[in-house]
Amino acid sequence: MPEDIIQRGLYFEEFTADARYLHRPGRTATEADNVLFTTLTMNTQALHLDAAFADAQAPFHARLMNSMWTLSTMVGASVAQLTQGTLVAQLGFGDITFPHPLFAGDTLYTESVIVEKRLSSSRPGQGIVQIAHTGRNQDGTVVATATRSVLVHCLPEGSA
Repeated sequence: MPEDIIQRGLYFEEFTADARYLHRPGRTATEADNVLFTTLTMNTQALHLDAAFADAQAPFHARLMNSMWTLSTMVGASVAQLTQGTLVAQLGFGDITFPHPLFAGDTLYTESVIVEKRLSSSRPGQGIVQIAHTGRNQDGTVVATATRSVLVHCLPEGSA
């Protein structure tokens, strides 16, 4: 009988500082993504919803993808490879930047670097991992960065 393999994220011990994970496939942003995300989150910014308004605005003269969609999609792209089934809690975000806009039709590619990790001093069997996420468009231009702290499970007893 073949072995069953279940996709999962990494346990605390499996994270390696300075390791870089390239999350694939990328995600091509669509106008529908932008309008749906923007309206679901009650964001009335015309730069995301009103083509005539956005087209008249310098310097981009186009609707911009909602930056929170970019951040959410960037983090979401990392889940299967890093935290699926091993995450206890999202602890926080820091150093979020959007140095270049993302537009509908652009493809977002995400990479994550493990900045540091430490065992939790208050939660036995769990550890804190700091991850630096970078989102790039199809041309390699950085469109978003963020650091994220997560609480993850350690390997179950008897695993190795």
